[in-house]
Amino acid sequence: MAQFKLVISDSTGRSMSQELKDKEAQPLVGSRLGAIMDSSMIGIAGGKFKITGGSDKSGTPMRSDVHGGVKKYVLLYEGVGARNLEGGRIRKLLRGNMVTEEIYQLNIRLTEG
Repeated sequence: MAQFKLVISDSTGRSMSQELKDKEAQPLVGSRLGAIMDSSMIGIAGGKFKITGGSDKSGTPMRSDVHGGVKKYVLLYEGVGARNLEGGRIRKLLRGNMVTEEIYQLNIRLTEG
């Protein structure tokens, strides 16, 4: 069963942490980065949230332009998972944009409410 650690941020910059297990976490499985969902499923009434990022149990970050829920080696020159490399590229292991049961931490941002 799925188990996630949520890092919930609001518009003021405050963040809080929350654990979701089993039935509470199941609605998030299969969603993608950038998805806007109802916040009542995580226990916050009257609002919506956006999935902004996450990582798996080994710390591999999720990236929105890697499709699916798999790990892939991707050739990067900027963005998530890559430092600013002047004139160079690097091959890094990244996780896809779909939330699976292997994901450990999910970063979400409250958009309404």
